Amino acid sequence: MAGAMITSASAPQNAPPVSGFRRFWRTLKQLFHEVAGAVFALLALIWLNYTLRAWTHDVAHWLVALAAIVAAVFVFYAISSFRRARKL
Repeated sequence: MAGAMITSASAPQNAPPVSGFRRFWRTLKQLFHEVAGAVFALLALIWLNYTLRAWTHDVAHWLVALAAIVAAVFVFYAISSFRRARKL
């Protein structure tokens, strides 16, 4: 009787069985978000490189600020993509 209580408590009663396609689709979505986050992080590093080059070569301040803003947007997208992949 105690064994029956342990098995019934460990398995949820109303949870639908997870099919193979649903598991595959979830994994595919998670992989997509991780790859998108990595691409955005790479683009952010490239734009930060452009920002540093512009800063050292005496470019107009608004161009340096624009490059920094674009890099910050890419960092935001990278972080949000990685967080969304963790939520799945």
